[in-house]
Amino acid sequence: MSLMRASSSEPVSPVTLLMALGLTRSGTEVSASWISGAFVHMARLWPLILLAKICMVMMLRLPFFRLGDGVQAGLLALMLLVDGLVMILPRQERFRSLMPHVQNWAMLAMLFLSGLVYSLWLDGKLPAAPGAVLKLAVPELVVALLVAGIVGDRRLLGMSYFLGLLLAAMAAKAGLTQIALLASCMLVMAVATVRQASADRERAIALHRQDLRAQRSDRLLQEHERSGRGWFWETDRQGCLTYISDALCETLGVPCGSLIGRAFTDILRQGDRQAGDGERTLGFHLSARTSFAEIPVCAALSKEERWWSISGQPVFNEYGQFHGFRGSGTDLTEMRRSQAEVTRLAQYDSLTGLANRIQMLRSLEQAVAVRHGRPGECTLMMLDLDRFKSVNDSLGHPAGDALLRQVSQRLQRVVGDKGLVGRQGGDEFKVLLPRNHDKASLELLARTIIATISEPYMVEGTAVVIGVSIGMSVCPRDGVTADALIRNADLALYAAKGDGRGVHRFYAPEMHADAEDRRQLEEDLRRALAGDRLHLVYQPVVSSGTEQVTGYEALLRWDHPTRGAISPTMFIPIAEDTGLIAPLGEWVLRTACLDAAQWPEGIRVAVNVSPTQFANPGFPSTVMNALATAQLAPERLELEITESVFLNDDADTDAMFARLKALGVRLALDDFGTGYSSLGYLKKAPFDKIKIDQSFVRGAAMKGSRNSAIIKAIVSLAEALGMDTTAEGAETQDELALIRQLGCSHIQGYVYGRPMPNEDVLVAHRGGATAAAPKGFLSSRPERRTMLRTVAVHHDGHVYTGRVRNISETGALIEGLWNVPPGTSFSIELAERLVVQATARWSKDDRMGVAFDRPIDQATLRPQARSVAS
Repeated sequence: MSLMRASSSEPVSPVTLLMALGLTRSGTEVSASWISGAFVHMARLWPLILLAKICMVMMLRLPFFRLGDGVQAGLLALMLLVDGLVMILPRQERFRSLMPHVQNWAMLAMLFLSGLVYSLWLDGKLPAAPGAVLKLAVPELVVALLVAGIVGDRRLLGMSYFLGLLLAAMAAKAGLTQIALLASCMLVMAVATVRQASADRERAIALHRQDLRAQRSDRLLQEHERSGRGWFWETDRQGCLTYISDALCETLGVPCGSLIGRAFTDILRQGDRQAGDGERTLGFHLSARTSFAEIPVCAALSKEERWWSISGQPVFNEYGQFHGFRGSGTDLTEMRRSQAEVTRLAQYDSLTGLANRIQMLRSLEQAVAVRHGRPGECTLMMLDLDRFKSVNDSLGHPAGDALLRQVSQRLQRVVGDKGLVGRQGGDEFKVLLPRNHDKASLELLARTIIATISEPYMVEGTAVVIGVSIGMSVCPRDGVTADALIRNADLALYAAKGDGRGVHRFYAPEMHADAEDRRQLEEDLRRALAGDRLHLVYQPVVSSGTEQVTGYEALLRWDHPTRGAISPTMFIPIAEDTGLIAPLGEWVLRTACLDAAQWPEGIRVAVNVSPTQFANPGFPSTVMNALATAQLAPERLELEITESVFLNDDADTDAMFARLKALGVRLALDDFGTGYSSLGYLKKAPFDKIKIDQSFVRGAAMKGSRNSAIIKAIVSLAEALGMDTTAEGAETQDELALIRQLGCSHIQGYVYGRPMPNEDVLVAHRGGATAAAPKGFLSSRPERRTMLRTVAVHHDGHVYTGRVRNISETGALIEGLWNVPPGTSFSIELAERLVVQATARWSKDDRMGVAFDRPIDQATLRPQARSVAS
């Protein structure tokens, strides 16, 4: 509704005038509270009006009433009643709850009656005599002027009182003077009332709107404070708090009353240059009396670290005098925490909490940075977990993550403050050791890490055992850049994994050739698998009681077109690392079943199963398809499973055993006693046979060997469980006799034949023959280890390069030196700090057999990095 201003050029409509006078409903702008708000004040002052009336009567020496004059008594009573209502009624809650215009009409009526009854009462007391009119007008006007003074700006109420006086005078046929005096007073008041009414209403509406805006602002500010998005503060000229939001006090856990009057800077922590120095900047602005915005500060009174963003501006009055500061604040704590989390995620691994790849690279670059013209000194260790993939595949990724967390904790505990531990990704870790370290201390740390990581873990109620291989590069010896150190440490790690894993290796320049050779061998293996260039050979398994061939073990062989025969110990680890083991194992299974289908009935074929194949839920289907394709009876297939499948002994492992056994195939526990043996495996898994590892068989017949006791214990255990036993690696007649004496049910080894292709197996069993005859030496000789090691041979001041093909405690087969006369003496550098004296016993072309002057401990021959091509 538009406001109507009272002016000579803008006429006021009757409806608007009635609204301004408070005589009708005021619409939606504002109620006539500026009129009704004065009623309580008038009621409190009205006793003065009643007192004035009484005083006027007493001054005129008029009686209050005459005996027998009922009209006068009635008028007096009515006057007292009306004035009493004026004094009492506006104070009542029910009256104040009425609409303002209703209250206004009620007050107009009461004041009208008050003036009318008072005038009639006075008129009845004065006798009809000359001068009586003037005598009556004086007390009426005196009281009327008092009423006008009490009602103030509410002149309409004064007009109502004067109207009552005027009507009473007219009813009493008062003189023209009295009537004219009262009429003129009413006219003046009417003009003033009409001219002021619209202005009063407009001003009331403006105040009302201002009040609404203030209330709206207060509500919005309160809502803003309650939401926790911000808070407000105010200080005086001395910088002491005069106001602070309740929400902030609740956050600090202190009552607001205790903060009022304290310096604003008391609730802030002292400035920190590294943290942005926000408190110092804020103090400068407060002392300079200048505006500021979004200054980060830290709370001093909070029990936990809280950060705020403070904004404020100085307050000046109209004369430019400084009164203090007024401002707002927002909580930056969550944002700071989010920023800190983002920073942490950018520098630390989210799973283990170790430094991530980015931080490790940055730290390595800083460690090798040139200082004073010289590169920095440091050592980089690359670590790769052994057998972790089988844990991940069998127990699942959550269990793998839990295992990685335990590994990281152990690494941090071992390394401590010696260096920085980081996670490269997957199951690879890094250790950066600053400054120069001697080789002995690095080897000690590496051995400690390997021993600690190799201890058993408990993951989701399952005992898990893994290992770790370590490759190391040293700055500046092995490189002066971060990329060079990483590449060389990675090559050393490959060498460690190639030398049997669970060992550490330092970088050596020839490792570049080894890595390239390994990569080439991997490509050749892929092509060989795709081009069907691999083949199987079969080694007989003979019954110790009947000397009849009961089966063959299928063994994989690879004849490289340029390298010749490559040992499975060399290419099988490559297949496991590159993921080729699954298709390779499936090809072996299908080929072995097709070949065995051509053999006489009753002869079985044994196929090795890798842990990766065993963990594949589709493996039973692959076995069933291979049997069906070859039309081979399930009981003629024997699956040899190593103990490594039990590293993650769980429900999935038990289910796989049950599914395989349901197919009708036989199950054999391979290499028993060399892995993580547990009698619990034999109790749960439905094995038909236990294969005793050849490390217990070889040398068992030699004097002082304790292997025979181990073999006897295994045989007794198998017999108690109703399982067959196969002794692997029997080579000599005395070993064969011992095995039979100890009760092994089956024998496998060179004593009954070397592995042969399927064509030779068919020839051996032509006509249904299954008998086998033992061959070989009568007695055992010291155990020989096959190896490929480059050695330095010293003779007569010259140094020759040779390669050790196999070695025992008493001698070795060395190639690379041509036509060496028997009896020639040498000094052979077998390893670092291991030099032995030897004598040539025989020689043929570039090969010779040498005998050591004294036996050596083969345990001291640590594996070394070697080239596959050598």
